[in-house]
Amino acid sequence: MRVTIKRTEEDGNILLQESGGFAIVTINRPALKNALTNRMWNDLKAVGKRIIQNPKNKVVILRGKKRLFSSGSDLKQFNQLTIEEANDAFRIMEEAISTFERIPLPTIGVINGPAMGAGFQLALACDIRIGTPNTLMGFPVGRLGITINQSFAKRMIDLIGKSRTMDLVYTGRILKPQECYNLGLVNYLLDDETDVNRYAIRLGKKIMEQSPASLLAVKKAVSFNHPTVTIPWETGLQSSVDPVDFPEGVRAFIEKRKPNFKK
Repeated sequence: MRVTIKRTEEDGNILLQESGGFAIVTINRPALKNALTNRMWNDLKAVGKRIIQNPKNKVVILRGKKRLFSSGSDLKQFNQLTIEEANDAFRIMEEAISTFERIPLPTIGVINGPAMGAGFQLALACDIRIGTPNTLMGFPVGRLGITINQSFAKRMIDLIGKSRTMDLVYTGRILKPQECYNLGLVNYLLDDETDVNRYAIRLGKKIMEQSPASLLAVKKAVSFNHPTVTIPWETGLQSSVDPVDFPEGVRAFIEKRKPNFKK
């Protein structure tokens, strides 16, 4: 059965296909590098919750349309938001990302293209990631005045460590396919000759051969040993954007220039 949350091509949509034990989720906005709006993040969260309501689903595959994963959140949208609305947008995207992170099923991320910013975080929320020659990963938030929350930082630290996490934010550099594999950001790195979607299906079928109890147990055990401790959004103790740097960073992105941050 195919379920589609319908939108125009420009608006983008989230596709869900459930068949043969698979729940295949596709971010569909290739014209804008699969950048997600607030509405798409909410749709993604709803799809994640829907997946666990179907007992036939055994493995989740998360991918982007065409040779893309996701460039993250739609920054043009942020240019129209107040600081309070921007912080609320980060809360929404974290809810969507953590929904997939906590799905009690094995999740496979097909990173057949750029995974940037919040798209990078969404990729890291998957249990296993498959990379290709098109894979690029990065977290260049420093050019935007984004002050990342603890959940975002922890996902990176768990995989690549504290120093490399700080390096990615400090420099804004983008990691190429082999670097992603060497750092453990992708578990498998395919060549041009291998169809990544077919490979993901084969990997998913192999996972389905394992004991469901064992799969759930290891997911719970990993979560227990690496609890995510976050400052509640409601407390106001942590903002996801700087009130001065963030508006300037977004304007600079829209205007295709270097940001002029106040020193």
